[in-house]
Amino acid sequence: MVMSVRSDVTRLLADPLRARIVELLSREALCTCHLVEETGAKQTNISNHLRVLREAGLVDTEPCGRFTYYRLRPEPLEDLAVHLGDLARAARDSATTERKRPCP
Repeated sequence: MVMSVRSDVTRLLADPLRARIVELLSREALCTCHLVEETGAKQTNISNHLRVLREAGLVDTEPCGRFTYYRLRPEPLEDLAVHLGDLARAARDSATTERKRPCP
């Protein structure tokens, strides 16, 4: 399950607009109208990306009058960062020991 969450987060962040939305939400909670203004994307496109991010557990919502603010959840990104750090360490270790699998 954890591997699935990591690959889901990686897949979601591969989309340039979604990555931009995540970057903007890392600084402050924003509503759809702010994200439209910041990205230049259409409101329906932003709303669809926010729905996907919310369903994946990357963002939380906070109703505020007739608006909904979106806030980035750090935990899924922290988990991915730890996993990527582990991969980098393993790659560094295998490069320094010149580990390679022999061919048959």
